[in-house]
Amino acid sequence: MKEKSRKVKMKRSVGDYAISVITYIVYALFALVCAYPFYYIFVNTISANDLSDKGKILFWPQGVHFTNYVNAIQIPGLLQAAKISVARTFIGTALTVLMAAFLGYMFTRETMWKRKLWYRFIILTMYFNAGIIPWYITMRNLHLTNNFLAYVLPALVSPFNVILVKTYVESTPRELQDAAEIDGASQMKIFTSIVIPLGKPILVTMGTFAGLTYWNDWTNGLYYLVRNKNLYNIQNLLNQMVTNIQYLASSSNSNVASAASAIPSTAIQMAIAFVAILPIMLIFPFFQKYYSKGLTLGGVKG
Repeated sequence: MKEKSRKVKMKRSVGDYAISVITYIVYALFALVCAYPFYYIFVNTISANDLSDKGKILFWPQGVHFTNYVNAIQIPGLLQAAKISVARTFIGTALTVLMAAFLGYMFTRETMWKRKLWYRFIILTMYFNAGIIPWYITMRNLHLTNNFLAYVLPALVSPFNVILVKTYVESTPRELQDAAEIDGASQMKIFTSIVIPLGKPILVTMGTFAGLTYWNDWTNGLYYLVRNKNLYNIQNLLNQMVTNIQYLASSSNSNVASAASAIPSTAIQMAIAFVAILPIMLIFPFFQKYYSKGLTLGGVKG
């Protein structure tokens, strides 16, 4: 009986095989399209610089060398920018996840004072924004311009993350929290001993995407840290290079044009960009198993 059911289970029609083959081909092409930009940057960084500047490197490297990475590391301010990027990503991600987790949990507690009012107030910020200029004035009045905290505080509380945590906590057995309260556990004890361990998938998912946002963001540095280049991260450094190149290329002043030689070549810029995205490429796969589970937890009840 078991052998018969196994044969029935393994039997597939020609149409099934055709659909499987087409699916694999489509996903393989999609994967190649997604991976090609990274491959393109890498092959240009290890190819001859004159060919890279002319845009002649498309698929295969030519004149392979790795001096661009050595030259990129020696660019003034790059190591300092890397330290700022790492510090900002680590501190910002940890605080963002912690704030979203705690607020999401507290909004599920009926004993919280004016719970519905504060929750609606946070949701309201998703739909209404005063704009860049009022936000800049607020940051300046709070003495947060040209300050490392300008990297962290503006994105500290994400309403979307709060909603995810709140929905997830509501989908977990409430009896666990009730049992802990009967045993005399405080709200903070329940949060650290029950909510955090059970919410590991959703918290890791939020942390990954928050880390990507903090690492890749360059607008905060552009708006709030113009006068303090020591606080530039890698993205701001790259943006400054591109802006300088565009200015030098469009200038007719001979003195300005002569300064173009001090700007790193296209291959070196790509080397810096590849170094900037490499940590994310290495870390991302380790947390992939949490994504689908973290994003769907709490989405369906019943």
